[in-house]
Amino acid sequence: MQTKTVPSSAADIQIGIEESGRFTIVKNLSRLLADEHVLYVKLRNYHWNVTGPYFQPLHAFFQEQYTEVALQIDEIAERIRSLGHFAPGAMSGYLEQARLQESGHLDGNAQAMLKQLLADHELIVRSLRVDLETAMELGDAGTSDFLTGLMEIHEKMAWMVRAHL
Repeated sequence: MQTKTVPSSAADIQIGIEESGRFTIVKNLSRLLADEHVLYVKLRNYHWNVTGPYFQPLHAFFQEQYTEVALQIDEIAERIRSLGHFAPGAMSGYLEQARLQESGHLDGNAQAMLKQLLADHELIVRSLRVDLETAMELGDAGTSDFLTGLMEIHEKMAWMVRAHL
């Protein structure tokens, strides 16, 4: 993982979490940020390329989801910064770290798109549960609370995808 501590301020961060703990949390947040970027691009792809009788509602649905993911991306990066590290910002790095896989346009197949999105949201939820436990073990209630909120968002997004299946 290529995360660097902010040299001028990292030593000044006195929030009750050791630097090694912050580094572990940031590593997890960086992987989450990578997953969210892959999901964002996938949602844009599906938004543009969905076909079939449900084109209009799915076109709008995918837009709602990528708009929400874009907000999450910003919040995750800001959480990384608040812990004294730079947020990763290169697509090549995201693809190396992400647990999610890119997909093509799937020939516009709405069902295949929805199934892939459901699997992605559920993988993120499972990963968030593990990262939340790590944050709590390291005494970072702020990140734990933050991750709980993200988990709830992805659980709801997964439910919405399931409703379309």
